[in-house]
Amino acid sequence: MSERTGELTFKGGPLTLLGSRVSAGAPAPEFTLLANDLSPVTLADSAGKVRLLSVVPSLDTGVCDAQTRRFNEAAAELGENVVVLTISADLPFAQARWCGAAGVDQVQTLSDHFDLNFGDSYGVHIKELRLDTRAIFVVDSSGTIVHAEYVPEMTDHPDYDAALAAAKAAS
Repeated sequence: MSERTGELTFKGGPLTLLGSRVSAGAPAPEFTLLANDLSPVTLADSAGKVRLLSVVPSLDTGVCDAQTRRFNEAAAELGENVVVLTISADLPFAQARWCGAAGVDQVQTLSDHFDLNFGDSYGVHIKELRLDTRAIFVVDSSGTIVHAEYVPEMTDHPDYDAALAAAKAAS
């Protein structure tokens, strides 16, 4: 597995990412994540829809909380052809608790905790922390990545407007 340095910092300190970057125009890698009820969820489960994949290090942090709430609010405007998935290495039980407390009900939270296969496939696995870094991917209904953003500083917000515009354009 490839290791990438110089692409990510946490409060200015360098971190290592595992896996290769994915980019617009490439086929979206398949993944298996866990839903809050521990059932497996794959990319293929939402085939035929546009997928906005919002990746966060942990829902229990301020920026991740804000990112997930922002996409939860925007989800209704995206229409029924767009699925918003928030992915983190948090345990499924913690994700369910957070969603209940935050009133988040328009996005599906999925856990990469078990084996970080999403993190490795999409190049967002942080070696030093065993978390996924902040990133946004939009996958069109045919399974092609049409937008990819890797946020270079973990504490920064992604470009919400660009991600939402890509999801709207793909639907």
